Amino acid sequence: MAGKRRRRRGIYLLPNLFTTGCLLCGFYAITASMQGEFEKAVVALFFAMVMDGLDGRVARLTQTESAFGAEYDSLSDMVAFGMAPALMVYLWSLSELKNLGWFVSFFYAAATALRLARFNTQIGIQDRRYFQGLPSPASAAVVASFVWLGEEGLLPGWIGQPLIALLALSIALLMVSNFRYYSFKEIDIGRRIPFFWATLLALLAALLLTHPPSMLFLLFFGYALSGPVLTLWFLHKRRRGRRLAR
Repeated sequence: MAGKRRRRRGIYLLPNLFTTGCLLCGFYAITASMQGEFEKAVVALFFAMVMDGLDGRVARLTQTESAFGAEYDSLSDMVAFGMAPALMVYLWSLSELKNLGWFVSFFYAAATALRLARFNTQIGIQDRRYFQGLPSPASAAVVASFVWLGEEGLLPGWIGQPLIALLALSIALLMVSNFRYYSFKEIDIGRRIPFFWATLLALLAALLLTHPPSMLFLLFFGYALSGPVLTLWFLHKRRRGRRLAR
């Protein structure tokens, strides 16, 4: 109609470039795993995490958030943090367990899809400070860093296989759980921080550089454990409040 303004079509370029970068890294991780180059696959997944963290922040800073961007982000996350780590652990070790290894890898991929679908349905109604269930990028980081440890020869062959199966299954269950995880979305990167925190960040960066595989595994595995601890603390606090109210 002539009296109505025509709706503009198109997508925002900048945030979707980072999303495409995440998708590219996930695709590269899959191809590298198929060629047996697991260290390259692990590094690609961590680059995918960086890209995934930037696209949302860039969209918010530039006020270019959109429904298309949210859906595109979820699809790229499914490839990078669902299919890529599932295929990685299967080709790295779980294929030797035959049907059990196939089941664990599939369950991990399915849990990632369920986690992302639940997240999409809760946009706008969930507390931004917390995630419900372990986020898929952190889940992929735990699995990928464990594979990296194995590639570095830090895990005996007889223990690496059952451990990665148990780890992948546990991480998948944490993704679809109701445990609360701190989202870090309330942190303002443009705000000044105390000198102590700047020193602590420098120390953490130095520790990561000493041995990235082990430090990254400890960091993200600790985050995976923080969900049950945080949830239990909230439940204890709530029960204590009810007792005092009586």
